[in-house]
Amino acid sequence: MKKMLALVLALVMCAGLMSFAQADEAIKVGIINLDPAESGYREANVNDLYAVFTAENGYDAKFVTAPTADKQLEAANTFITEGVDYILVSAAETTGWDETLESAKEAGIGVFLFDRMIECDPELYTAAVVSDMRKEGETAVAWLESLGLEAYNVLHIQGQLGSAAQIGRSEPLQEKCAADEKWIMVREGTGGDSWDPNEARKIAEAAINAGEKFNIVYAENDGMAQGVVAALDANGITHGVNGDVIVMGFDCNKWALRELLAGNWNYDGQCSPFQAKLIDQMIKTLQAGGEIEGLNELKQIINEEKGFDARTITEEDIATYGLGE
Repeated sequence: MKKMLALVLALVMCAGLMSFAQADEAIKVGIINLDPAESGYREANVNDLYAVFTAENGYDAKFVTAPTADKQLEAANTFITEGVDYILVSAAETTGWDETLESAKEAGIGVFLFDRMIECDPELYTAAVVSDMRKEGETAVAWLESLGLEAYNVLHIQGQLGSAAQIGRSEPLQEKCAADEKWIMVREGTGGDSWDPNEARKIAEAAINAGEKFNIVYAENDGMAQGVVAALDANGITHGVNGDVIVMGFDCNKWALRELLAGNWNYDGQCSPFQAKLIDQMIKTLQAGGEIEGLNELKQIINEEKGFDARTITEEDIATYGLGE
């Protein structure tokens, strides 16, 4: 009887130690993001993820920088093979993910989308913490429309073609130009996968050299807006509140918002890069056996964002909403 009791106690102690080890085991996470050199927004986004998904916070996290869809899919499939608990991804393109996400689901791996959505069945991912890129574009176009200009001749600088940010910010402008004869798309081009300011400058210079007249620059991030402004300055074209060309950017870097405050630019659309803490909370909820609350029909939590006007922006706005230094 004593031997049996000792055996039972030993088994109980072993089970307790195993449970403790399991509870104390780091959560394995694979994080796939775009290049932090892409923009001030992306740098802030990457730094936010590094600050949250740490060993001290209970994670064994691996970070992959992959600026193109094929590299991202390769990274995701590697994480699936390695058997991580969760995959986090900011998708370079909105399509082409179904097979990989199905593989993750079959392997019991939770997938969190951040920053950008993927076009797929919501059952293939756990949740998404994103900006409403479409709303960002609609807000910007509504602001433009509120100016009541006699003519809208637009130089449109797009971001990475096929990305959620590019699609969301482009479509409302393209739709408005197609529907209203006062709105003319003078020239449209892209800064490429890296949203490159130099590529944006080349597009502006090509339009200027061709004699194409535009009074609006609609650039889909701050860096590309800066590239266009360099071309305007080099050709003696005024811009900003009292200039001949309206300059619009997105992301709300502090340096860009200061351009608004100085009257050199006219508008900047906010895009929040801070999603890591929310995803951390959701993962910890799932690890504790709970359910994630507050998701919409697409399993999203949407960041609330606004647009800033050079005529009304304040130093307090820059301190509160600006990214970087």
